[in-house]
Amino acid sequence: MRSSGEAVRKRRPRTTARVPVPLLLPALVGLIFLVLPLAGLLARTPWSTLPQRLTEPGVVTALRLSLLTSTVATVVCLAVGVPLAWLLARVEFPGRRVVRALITVPLVLPPVVGGIALLLALGRRGLVGQWLDSTFGITLPFTTAGVVIAEAFVALPFLVIAVEGALRGADTRYEEAAATLGATRWTSFTHVTLPLVAPGIAAGAVLCWARALGEFGATITFAGNYPGITQTMPLAVYQTMESGDLEGAVVLSLILLVVSVTILAGLRDRWLTAP
Repeated sequence: MRSSGEAVRKRRPRTTARVPVPLLLPALVGLIFLVLPLAGLLARTPWSTLPQRLTEPGVVTALRLSLLTSTVATVVCLAVGVPLAWLLARVEFPGRRVVRALITVPLVLPPVVGGIALLLALGRRGLVGQWLDSTFGITLPFTTAGVVIAEAFVALPFLVIAVEGALRGADTRYEEAAATLGATRWTSFTHVTLPLVAPGIAAGAVLCWARALGEFGATITFAGNYPGITQTMPLAVYQTMESGDLEGAVVLSLILLVVSVTILAGLRDRWLTAP
């Protein structure tokens, strides 16, 4: 005997048949609009000299620094973003809408403006940076740590939004059942809530990492563009383009494209799509 779920799936109409032309044509235009620049990048790639260019010390150093800083920035975002998302999704408090709006500001704020804001807050004469410098001798701007901070600043909203959405969609009955069995809030959070929203956390982490990897404006403003210290791949692309080496900029761009597409394509079907 077939289950009710199978029967429902069998009766579900197929939405892929007879696509209306007024919807199909704009969809194709949108797809071409997104794919055409990538095709142009691939068409101008100097394939004959690609192996030599990929092994250049500057390329390897910038790629290594990008992967390191984006990964550390993602870890930082996970450490502060998951609790923040839980607070927004599970706790009623005055000003919650304002807090949520403030979290999404980096999504619409020009990255260069974000870099200036970071300088005014964490620079040697900033609101907090002055105290860090005078008390602990810690200087964040124009350091590798500054790159991590800039990337985390622009990438954190992606994680918070994804995790908050997953928390709001999770069934709270499991948490209530754990509470009735005597579990503390912390135990319920670590043993019930986190496993329930693990796909959402993973999705947010992937988006956060990809955003951090491609960050440019806030990084160059707050951390500068010093090879081996703060020069990530996007900054290396900019510098190479400014020097007139178009082929070199294309090769660096291709590396970023391959890394991003590989990560997102490998994880999207598992964590970012609905069943």
